[in-house]
Formats: sequence, C-alpha cells, structure tokens
Amino acid sequence: MLKIGGHTPKYPIIQGGMGVKVSGARLAGAVAASGGVGTIASVGLACDHPLYDESNYFDINEIAMSEAVEMARKLAPDGVIAINCMAALTDYDRQVRSACLAGVDIIFSGAGLPMKLPEYTRDFPDVALAPIVSSVRAADLVIRKWKKQYDRLPDAIVVETPLYAGGHLGATRMEHVTDAAFSLEHVIPELVKYLADHFDVDIPVIGGGGIWDRADMDRVFAMGAKGVQMGTRFVCTMECDASDRFKQAYIDAKEADIEVIMSPVGIPGRALKTPFVEKYISGEVSSKPCMAACLSHCKYLESGDTFCIAQALVDAYLGNWETGLFFVGSNAWRCSKIDTVAGIFEELTK
Repeated sequence: MLKIGGHTPKYPIIQGGMGVKVSGARLAGAVAASGGVGTIASVGLACDHPLYDESNYFDINEIAMSEAVEMARKLAPDGVIAINCMAALTDYDRQVRSACLAGVDIIFSGAGLPMKLPEYTRDFPDVALAPIVSSVRAADLVIRKWKKQYDRLPDAIVVETPLYAGGHLGATRMEHVTDAAFSLEHVIPELVKYLADHFDVDIPVIGGGGIWDRADMDRVFAMGAKGVQMGTRFVCTMECDASDRFKQAYIDAKEADIEVIMSPVGIPGRALKTPFVEKYISGEVSSKPCMAACLSHCKYLESGDTFCIAQALVDAYLGNWETGLFFVGSNAWRCSKIDTVAGIFEELTK
C-alpha cells in the first residue's frame, strides 16, 4: 500500500506531471477518479487562459493553478490530486501557495532541489511533500536541509531515471543520461536502505522513468519502491489535456525519432525530432520572444543564443508540429492508439 502523508490512493500509480498543460486538470482528474494520483503540471498554465494578455503571466498562473486544482477535484471528489511544481520556476512560491489554497493533496517538486518547499507550505500541514531526485546524494541534501531548518521530512521521494524519463531528465550533464549510477536499479535499493537505516518513519520511494506496463511496475516494486510514476503512458488518452495533434505525434513516432537534446534550461531533455528540433541540433536556432522570464536559469533569457522553451512547449501543446518542442519519454514510440485512463488502469491493475 502506498501512503503519501495522509493520502492513500487505491493504486500505487502516480501520473507524472507533463508541462506545458499536457497533464492538466482533465487528465489529473481522470487518473484520480480511477484510483491513482492525478498530477497537474504547474508550469505554463496561463498560456491559453482567457485572462492572459502577455503582461500578466505570473498573476494568471496563480489563477489558473487554483482553477486547475478545483476542476480536477470536481472530476474526482474522493481522489488524490497533486501538482508537479518545478523548483526552477520564477513564481515557484506563488504556484505552490495557490495550489495549497485550492486544496491540493500532494506537491511533487523537482527540476532543481526544492529546498524551501516546507517554508512555502508551512500554513498547510496536510499537504504532502515529495521531492523528485535522481540520486541518493540529492535526496540526502534535501532531507538534511528540511530536517535542520524546518524539522520536516519528505512524505515520499520520487526517483526519476534520466535513462528513460521524458522532458527534462534531472541530469546536469549529457553523460549522466546513460550512467548506470542514475538507473532505478542502482538508486532505488540504495535509497530504500538509506531511509530505513536513518529514519524510524516510513518514507516511501516511488520509481519513475520508462514505466509502461505491469511487468515494469512489478520490476520497480521488487527493487523496494512502494509506487511508480508514469507520464508517457497517459498522453495518448481521451482525457489528456494536450491537442489531438500532440497525441498523434506520439502515435506516429518511431523509436529512432526520440532524441536527447541540451535544452535552454541547461540540462538534457528527451524530445521528438520535430523540424524545430532538427534545426536546433544542426545549429539553426530561431525563437519566438521570451514568454515571461518564467525560469530562474535560462540560457535564452541570459544570452539569446538558444530558444524560449516555454514558447516551444506551448506550440507543441497546441499541436504546431513545425515549431513545437514535443517532450516525450523513451517509450513514446509504443503509443499506438488513443486509449482511456480507465482502460489503462484496468490493464495495469487486473
């Protein structure tokens, strides 16, 4: 049984956060209603909000965050609703607080170490906190900081392997992507032992990256994990918030179409080789203007020599194949049809 803070989903399946707006309220609500943890990706929620006018990005993000949590809750009144909020976001604290005020159950946080997350949630003790890491060292840094400064431990820890995960991979260098030291097989057992040796309370470990079917789940459970995180598997569903063209890109993809690139954030990311990505790899860089200085570290904002990743992800969400950055997990090529969230859960849990 997976218990994250005071929240116990029926099944130990966490739907991964996928921005921009690929995992929004509809997908999160459907997953939560099916017995898993439905996760809203907080990044870029303002991008198609009717009140967004390019000058109020951060204010509208707050509003959109609150509305997304409330909508997911309506779809799954008794389900477990989470957000995935990247620590590297400029408005990280505002998004976290907005989600807490809206009644979110769990906050997953990666893309940097979420050192101040307990500070931003101190008025909401029932909200469970789960950092996303790729190594025991990173987990140890977070735990030590939280314990010393806030007297708080994580309610769960997500281990995401850069070898198979989608989007930004949590690795700082390209060579880390294929380094066995960052594999689930290496990190999960080591982290489970570390937690058992140092703490009397149960801090469940959740494995993510390349989880597709029940066999993958059982393999991760055998390593000592209490739950699994799956993102790519839920993209080609009726309930996924992305455009039909976004989903079709997954269905059309072949294994050779998946590429790891160095993103403007300065870390590796896994994406489809769209015309935009092919030009970028060849050195032909073009970009729409910076959307909102949404990241605390961004090469495009600092030097202008890459591209605005937010704009490229918005284009992908809207289905613009020529100009979009379509983030994918390593199993995207296995998507062959549009399914339903309920159908996937039936397959995974029977």
